[in-house]
Amino acid sequence: MPQLRSHANHYERQLKAAANRAGIGHIGTHAMRHTDIRTTLNIYGDVVTDEMLEAHSKVVGLALNGAQTERKSS
Repeated sequence: MPQLRSHANHYERQLKAAANRAGIGHIGTHAMRHTDIRTTLNIYGDVVTDEMLEAHSKVVGLALNGAQTERKSS
């Protein structure tokens, strides 16, 4: 494991140096996880379940109906 940490430290130093040269400023390694939509979808795409989609629909419905109710009572 120490060798893996050494490689990670090297990568972080190189990334920071490149960001500074490019004038970007501070950038963390986590930002690189979201540079490719396929990577993001492969990692997080399976997280959304049917139950979560159903819950989302209910919350949106309640929010919209609540907003309409508030408008009518004003």
